[in-house]
Amino acid sequence: MGSTSTSSPPHVVIFPFMAQGHTLPLLDLSKALASRGTRVTIITTPANAPFILSKNSTHPTISLSIIPFPKVEELPEGCENVNHLPSPDLFVPFINATKLLQQPFEDVLKELCDCDSTIPIGVISDMFLPWTVDSCCLFDIPRIVFSGMGVLPTVIERNVSLHVPCISSLLHSEPINLPSVPFPLNKTDFPDFVWRGDEKHPMLPIISEIEQAEHNSWGYVVNSFEELEGDHVAAFENHKETKAWLVGPLLLHDQSKQDLMNSGSKDVDQKQFSPYIKWLDQKMEGVGPGNVIYVAFGSQSYMTDLQMEEIALGLEMAGQPFIWVVRSRTWVPPVGWEDRVKERGLAIRDWVDQRGILEHPAIGGFLTHCGWNSVLEGLSMGVPLLAWPMGAEQGLNARYTEMGLKAGLMVLQERDAKDDPMTVQHNVICDSVKELIRGDQGKKARERAQELGRKARQAVEKGGSSDKKLDELIECLTLKTRIQGRQADTKG
Repeated sequence: MGSTSTSSPPHVVIFPFMAQGHTLPLLDLSKALASRGTRVTIITTPANAPFILSKNSTHPTISLSIIPFPKVEELPEGCENVNHLPSPDLFVPFINATKLLQQPFEDVLKELCDCDSTIPIGVISDMFLPWTVDSCCLFDIPRIVFSGMGVLPTVIERNVSLHVPCISSLLHSEPINLPSVPFPLNKTDFPDFVWRGDEKHPMLPIISEIEQAEHNSWGYVVNSFEELEGDHVAAFENHKETKAWLVGPLLLHDQSKQDLMNSGSKDVDQKQFSPYIKWLDQKMEGVGPGNVIYVAFGSQSYMTDLQMEEIALGLEMAGQPFIWVVRSRTWVPPVGWEDRVKERGLAIRDWVDQRGILEHPAIGGFLTHCGWNSVLEGLSMGVPLLAWPMGAEQGLNARYTEMGLKAGLMVLQERDAKDDPMTVQHNVICDSVKELIRGDQGKKARERAQELGRKARQAVEKGGSSDKKLDELIECLTLKTRIQGRQADTKG
């Protein structure tokens, strides 16, 4: 790699994993970098390009490089995003299919490196694209990992095998106490491939590849902030053997810039005139602020029709105004349910602006699967969480939110003899919603969430901890590239 031109702005390549929950924070990061004068190239595939363009079309220093998604027998034709998989069983085949993107990705890097003004100072790629570290090494470009997980949940997940080697033999009720974790856990808080003891689980080889790639990467970008997880950064860096840059909440970087612009923008107009925002405005007038429960379980959670019915009945029984994002394609509401709740409930089957909903003053709680994006989105808006984890690291996020951050409550979920989750009954859902919105525990969680929301906004403001870390990241990458360039010129 040759030396970069001193007059050219720094250039960063960003490669998100093809899943909405992984893509959105990296699009927020792209905009935060662009606002600092950094050029950004986002790598994506044809079917994912329209969504990315819809989010970044107003940023002239952000460009797209589109590479073809491979055709593989295991995946439906044209399926280029995890959110479109017909079954969660296809997740591993999807990850393996992305390995075939390596050559097209390297072709893009070669083209960028052939011109001094476009040589990247770094590549930020998702943890589920571990092979990108080999591509970066070919061109002597630092690879920075993005995982989309929090600091403490990551430390817990990766360290449990060291301290609890026989986790699969524990009872669900047995507490697990780990060093530096200020609250007890149980085995089902972890992903099932961690505690079920299945040595042939298809995720295990992928986890091994991810960890090896992390070891060979230059650093880690984390969607979190010092005031939330600063106490756990040292343990994270010791385990990863690399530097961690806490630059979040990434969603607030762009919002802080938007707040300085006039309010007549197209995005603001669209938000104001969304039917669900109008509905929330009406609830503000009718029942006041903080009384609506928002219910959404992410784009990759799978629920049975029976569980959907229990949720519907639980929300009805709670008597609380609600907005419920319904993802199921098969569930049909109980007879008469829509008529009974129509004055205080809104069920939506279309895409919604979750952030716009959460920042509305009518929202008083968020019933969520506790993906890290949803945790940050809720807490950044000062909204307490009602945690109902459904897979991956969500159990750790839920326990952390309730017992570590004290900014939420958990839905009680019983387990069967095989430790599989049982259907949560409507009376449990009802009681949980009522406690979060009206109970003493909910009040304490709300006060704590509002405190964290204030700290989150301060972190991304000029001079805040995340604002400084992002500047520091760019400076370190730029300096590293200049040193490499001088060394290359000397050798030449």
